[in-house]
Amino acid sequence: MATDIEKKNKDNKEEEYVRQTGSLRERLGRVKKTRWWRFGAVALIYVLWTIWVGNPLLLLGLLLLADIYLTQYIPWGAWKGWKNGPLRTLMSWIDAIVYALVLVYFLFLFIGQNYQIPSSSLEKSLLTGDFLWVNKVTYGPRVPQTPLHFPLAQNILPILGCKSYIEHPQLDYHRLKGLRNVERMDIVVFNFPAGDTVALKMPNPDYYSLCMQYGRDVVNSNKEAFGDIIYRPVDRRDNYVKRCLGLPGETLQIKDGIVYIDGKAIPQPKNVQYNYRVTTDGTPISDELYDELGISMDDRRQRVEIRDAYTSSVVPGEYELLLTADMKKTLEDKHYPWLQSITLDPYYPTREDIDMIVTYPVGYNYGWTHANYGPIWIPKKGAKVDLTLESLPLYERCIRNYEGNTLEVKDGQILINGKPATSYTFKMDYYWMQGDNRDNSADSRYWGFVPEDHIVGTPSIILISFDKDRKLFNGGIRWNRIFKMPNPDKK
Repeated sequence: MATDIEKKNKDNKEEEYVRQTGSLRERLGRVKKTRWWRFGAVALIYVLWTIWVGNPLLLLGLLLLADIYLTQYIPWGAWKGWKNGPLRTLMSWIDAIVYALVLVYFLFLFIGQNYQIPSSSLEKSLLTGDFLWVNKVTYGPRVPQTPLHFPLAQNILPILGCKSYIEHPQLDYHRLKGLRNVERMDIVVFNFPAGDTVALKMPNPDYYSLCMQYGRDVVNSNKEAFGDIIYRPVDRRDNYVKRCLGLPGETLQIKDGIVYIDGKAIPQPKNVQYNYRVTTDGTPISDELYDELGISMDDRRQRVEIRDAYTSSVVPGEYELLLTADMKKTLEDKHYPWLQSITLDPYYPTREDIDMIVTYPVGYNYGWTHANYGPIWIPKKGAKVDLTLESLPLYERCIRNYEGNTLEVKDGQILINGKPATSYTFKMDYYWMQGDNRDNSADSRYWGFVPEDHIVGTPSIILISFDKDRKLFNGGIRWNRIFKMPNPDKK
């Protein structure tokens, strides 16, 4: 046995020596046909990818591929001839892992990636615990703006807790040609626009809401409570998933929870849900009924009455339940003797006067709430908007944060890049995203427009789904959702 291993090691060493000696013609003459075929297949894929990216300089990478598969001037497989068995085994594992990571890197960047639904903002269309395959080809994948990153982590490395990316170099935004643009009713995965600056100990709510609530100096100076304050590049910001309701150049308004585009109400998603006040005679709602309705543990709430900024109290016999039309009908059709009323309560979970302050633009009171919002015009690439001191807060993040201009107001005059401005022409398209869980979703109503360079892709299939309220082998896997389409509202 030992003799066979020694002979194999000797043969590998001799083969490696032969490969790495001689002229170019001699090296190519010793290449096996199978390696030529492998090189040809990989080179073809690489050339097609280069054409897609549209950067001919990337063709220089063919020289590296030719050396890996054919000439081997760089001793890529020298470790195969090492005498140290354990070290050779370790290198074989490292070689396989690096190869796999490179494949995953390109797959995740240009084709798609998996994504977990972490919250209930899109229920009941998507459920907490759904694992989705997000297709990046539909809208066209972005060329990475932060190319040096670990492919299996968005911004933080598990266990180590450090950044999963190197900030430099940073590339300009560029999106490859896709199959189509974002359409209304699409479910879209995107980088969180307000996630450019993050307080690491309190990522939610976003940094800007924290500054409004506590003051910027307090947030920046109290590291023990808020953690380090860091900036994240666009493609390393947290991933969010919402439904696109407003497109570039449209005017959006919300009246009593119904979304209007250019003055016309748009169809509601099939599984849209709102908050209802459910009143009983004091009889508690059973867990069995909650399970039948499909209401998760996190959404089983008794109504809380907010008296002021510091005090609140539970109201006996009253519940705040997030229901779809079908769930509401199921509850009504039971004719429970203890059920007294089911009333739409659109101002949950905050008082109207508080809601006015925290809706976008944060800190400015336009008299808007999450149920009655706008009208607001959605920026479009190449379109011009008139700027006044009253309208500026709606678009200042777009002008400054997303499109890289300086902006200030001096002596009542708006200055963009140091020059007086009464209008602005946008460089990008923007979108309006909302959750189907209309009364319990942090979305564009609270942090504004989503720029086109933040768009990641659209979910194409549910890979698997886990119910965190149940044990794994006792209903914990939602078998009926596996390989289902995540967006039945798009035909």
